[in-house]
Amino acid sequence: MSGPLEGKVALVAGATRGAGRGIAVELGAAGATVYVTGRSTRAHRSEYDRPETIEDTADLVTAAGGQGIAVPVDHLDPSAVRQLVGRIADERGRLDVLVNDIWGGEKLFEWDTPVWEHDLDNGLRLLRLAVETHAVTSHCALPLLLRRPGGLVVEVTDGTAEYNRDTYRVNFFYDLAKASVLRMAFALGHEIGPRGATAVALTPGWMRSEIMLEAYGVREENWRDALAREPHFAISETPRFTGRAVAALAADPDVARFNGSSLSSGGLAREYGFTDLDGSRPDAWRYLVEVQDAGKPADATGYR
Repeated sequence: MSGPLEGKVALVAGATRGAGRGIAVELGAAGATVYVTGRSTRAHRSEYDRPETIEDTADLVTAAGGQGIAVPVDHLDPSAVRQLVGRIADERGRLDVLVNDIWGGEKLFEWDTPVWEHDLDNGLRLLRLAVETHAVTSHCALPLLLRRPGGLVVEVTDGTAEYNRDTYRVNFFYDLAKASVLRMAFALGHEIGPRGATAVALTPGWMRSEIMLEAYGVREENWRDALAREPHFAISETPRFTGRAVAALAADPDVARFNGSSLSSGGLAREYGFTDLDGSRPDAWRYLVEVQDAGKPADATGYR
């Protein structure tokens, strides 16, 4: 059986691990051809120095039912991104979904450190990786996406517009980066909406990425063991949950109703009816406001 995205072409920029990998795999499961990019390959690791690679992601996309194509790209290099888009144009003649998930900042920010005390080089590098990469990729890829009506751009960030408006996020540089990506989706909505495409910002909840699982000393199979250390981790979700949110948006013929909006994986699960891999629907951002930030004891009952 063909999936709802059969014949569609997607580019997931920043698909080595985490949300990018989850999104790429779910787009593949829906039948799409997915170009996955990043800096970590089987031949060369990025500054993260982690084992996940874009080739692994591409293999997972293909195993899920799509076609995964790994392309090493540094999205700070406009010439490399232009070459990538030219390849997609030559090989497919179209681009239906662009996911800007480039981040790369986990090792660059300092928690609750004011801007004058934060390492300046790291802070500026974080902004380049989290913001400039998205701008470069959109600049180069949108002309191809706009060749056909119905294209979708997803800007992946951390936090909804409502939550980030009222909440200080980690430090000056992190806060600025995540707010900037939210605003990018709003601005892109104004620019591509009249041209027949849709742009949205999308945030996962508390995601059980490879890095997060490692930080808690658990695997996906036994992730609940981390609750002894952090009970609020009960609201967490897999990267595939965000992937299913993107796949649902990409398959929705009425997706333009969300143009310029800030969305969350949990909110879209209610909208479209999909679940996480375990059948749950974690609503992390509602939980954060009503339970965790409110200082209440951890209890995810009613939020999954």
